[in-house]
Amino acid sequence: MRIFSLLVAATFAASISLFAQNPTQKFELPELHTIKTATLSPSYSCRPPDEFQRGYQNTALFLSAYSKQRNSPDLLFNGACRGEDDFEASTAGDDMSLIADLGANVSLEEVSADRAFNLKRVDSPEAYSKFVQATKVELNHTYAVLLNERDKRGLFLFTVVGYVPNGKVELRYAVKSYQIMPGGQIVSAGFDWERENN
Repeated sequence: MRIFSLLVAATFAASISLFAQNPTQKFELPELHTIKTATLSPSYSCRPPDEFQRGYQNTALFLSAYSKQRNSPDLLFNGACRGEDDFEASTAGDDMSLIADLGANVSLEEVSADRAFNLKRVDSPEAYSKFVQATKVELNHTYAVLLNERDKRGLFLFTVVGYVPNGKVELRYAVKSYQIMPGGQIVSAGFDWERENN
């Protein structure tokens, strides 16, 4: 037990030391509440086979150097050739990120973090945002992405301002919250997507 306590203390001390060195610069964390632009192209699953060997390339949005280094996109533009395109928030492992379509003609400038969950601020089941794993790409729609991974969490919003099916999607986006926890957290062991309960 004493060895375990020392190990936990050493890990905690190392984490504090790591973050004491200006974590914003080290991991290139995104600036909050500032609208930026991005173009994702082409849709991930509509590429020649040889391009899959090169990873996500320009099909995904990476909000930090940390997510890029870990090859863990914050948003993926996906869709089979000649099929419907979608946005995916969860891309691998124990990633449980979700996305909500807030609707058409919603001003990105006016959506705060709290309005991402209830755009109209009305206490009604229909008014609350419906978060899902993937949702259809729609021109002029605004979306909210809730990041929930072992070592990363956050909230960002984006609006589709240009769209060519399977070809490219142009976004305006703003990050509302972004946190990374290198090395993960202390978690219960045994996560499994398909395991049932006993």
